Amino acid sequence: MKIGIANDVAPVAEALRHAVTDGTGHQVSWIARTGPDALRLCLEARPDLVLMDLNMPGLDGVEATRRIMREAPCAILLVTSHPEDQVGQVFRALGAGALDVTATPVPGGGGNGAHELLAKIKTIGKLIRSDHVVPAVVRAGLQRVPSLAGPVRHLLAIGASTGGPVAIAAILAGWQAPLDTAVVVVQHIDASFAGHFARWLNDQLSMPARVVAENDVLQGGVVQVAQSNDHLTLSAGHRFHYRPEPLDYPYRPSVDVFFACVATHWAASATGVLLTGMGRDGAAGLLAMRRAGHATIAQDQASSAVYGMPRAAAEMGAAMNILPLGKIGAAIRDRIRE
Repeated sequence: MKIGIANDVAPVAEALRHAVTDGTGHQVSWIARTGPDALRLCLEARPDLVLMDLNMPGLDGVEATRRIMREAPCAILLVTSHPEDQVGQVFRALGAGALDVTATPVPGGGGNGAHELLAKIKTIGKLIRSDHVVPAVVRAGLQRVPSLAGPVRHLLAIGASTGGPVAIAAILAGWQAPLDTAVVVVQHIDASFAGHFARWLNDQLSMPARVVAENDVLQGGVVQVAQSNDHLTLSAGHRFHYRPEPLDYPYRPSVDVFFACVATHWAASATGVLLTGMGRDGAAGLLAMRRAGHATIAQDQASSAVYGMPRAAAEMGAAMNILPLGKIGAAIRDRIRE
């Protein structure tokens, strides 16, 4: 993989160069010391992946990400010191199109940081290839098993990836879901940052946002957020579980897997929403939901940070409605009122 590094601290940039090239087969195409340099180099020699620091002169990592995704789109991984102390910036950058975030490996600080960085690069390499395989749980042509009766009468299932955090906040902003309506979010994000994501959403929204723990039940009036690198599933008894299979599926947690569970086990009314993201995860699951009689919505191209997952849904006929981000929230509320 051809990799660009955007970091203005020379020793850190050199440590990153060494970490990603030492016996990995990756190549560092360039090192940029400023945000404008990163944009220019992406335009001149677009890499497969950019390792983007959040704090740089000229353009910070958020704005550099936004400009690169608009003018020379490529995969971007945030690699920055102490990301847990920069949560607001992290989620703005993820909303602008960055795929994921990891802490900068400390030079001379051991191999764990470099190992985590290389693991994320490996996963991103799988995401940007075209060999997408739909999980067997979605391919199988699921037989519907009605769920047990309960206080939740409508399930809003939202899936997103690249650009998703800001998009999710936008469609749920200023709204309190009724107590008989559950909201479940499956966002591609590393487990180490999922708790920060739930707390960030909690600050953005009028209703509470909480991470989903193993064996939790559906709750009305609350945004429940997947928090594991394992896949979130929903049983016929309205309980959440995490499972590692499919192990080799690069999208974690998988939107396809959760949407397929809704199609299989949820007999009451539901709405599936597939937002911006790289790849095809969620499209087959959204189609399963539509075939099960649920309402389905996909974000349109113009408002998507990356038009991958929604495009796949549109091509498969999985979405009953393809809408700009600014109209999805109203469509959800209209559906629930019906």
